[in-house]
Amino acid sequence: MENFLHFLSDWSEIWALLIPLAFMLRYKNKYAYLKPVKGYIWVALLLNTAATLLWKFKVNLGFREGDFFWSNNFFYNIHSIARLLFFSWFFILLHQPFLVRLKKAIPLLFIVFVLVNFIFFEDFFYYWSFSGRLLSLETGLLLIYCLQYYFFVLREDHSEDKRPPSFWVVTGLSIYAVVNFPIFLFYMAFVKQFENFAINIWDVTNMAFTLFCIFLAKAFYESKH
Repeated sequence: MENFLHFLSDWSEIWALLIPLAFMLRYKNKYAYLKPVKGYIWVALLLNTAATLLWKFKVNLGFREGDFFWSNNFFYNIHSIARLLFFSWFFILLHQPFLVRLKKAIPLLFIVFVLVNFIFFEDFFYYWSFSGRLLSLETGLLLIYCLQYYFFVLREDHSEDKRPPSFWVVTGLSIYAVVNFPIFLFYMAFVKQFENFAINIWDVTNMAFTLFCIFLAKAFYESKH
């Protein structure tokens, strides 16, 4: 049973995305703000598949420590950048008249940070290149987006029987960001001092990502109404 749970966790970055993908392909919707979510699912599936297959089969493929493809961490850096940009687009397309300039400024400032960080401080393609700085900033910015969404909804005081698809997207994103922000913030410190703990805590990240995908599926299901 324990081996089966480890197997599920190890491959969850791929199979979890198939859940919202199935609902996305099954139900057509009229919500323009779900277009970035669709784009994210396809890009995330591609990146996570590449990262997982490389991690599982790098030795079989003949890679050795120090080779460019010895580590899959740069895939996570790319995924982090893509997730922030896709969901920035999502929040902008909601057209909520609240903190409009901030929501448009966040992706621009994030791109500036990425360029400065990887030009002067970190090597994007170094074989051990997982950037806790990048991922913690990304989840922190996503939390800002989610909090302003909830604040706007509470301020407007809508009394609807059903939540819109955007609510389920933001709820899943909030869970993912809240769980992973402290993990990403201290992950490299964990790797240096508590390597086994750093490996095991990734199961928590995988669980949060799976919940995130379930909420995305819920959003696509609700979009059919």
